[in-house]
Amino acid sequence: MSKKDIEIKKGNEIIDVDFEQRKVVINERYEWLHIINDILLALWFIVGSIMFFYGRLVYWGTWLFLAGSVQMLIGPVIRVAQKIHLHRLKYFGQRIG
Repeated sequence: MSKKDIEIKKGNEIIDVDFEQRKVVINERYEWLHIINDILLALWFIVGSIMFFYGRLVYWGTWLFLAGSVQMLIGPVIRVAQKIHLHRLKYFGQRIG
């Protein structure tokens, strides 16, 4: 057991928590959320731009631009959620250890 590990007793069972490994898993999951968000964001703007070449699709292209613009806010929200998640993990580790 390293310095970053914590043993938690739960009844007769001892649970070994590796906070560094947990942090890696959390970061990996949030990284995938960022990637998916960025791909969708790019798709909305690309498809919306193509729609602007066709007069009858301009209305829907405008809506895709709006959707992409709103989705730009999701990136920072994901980052804030990640930071809160890691902060809680750190707090939990300090509180237990």
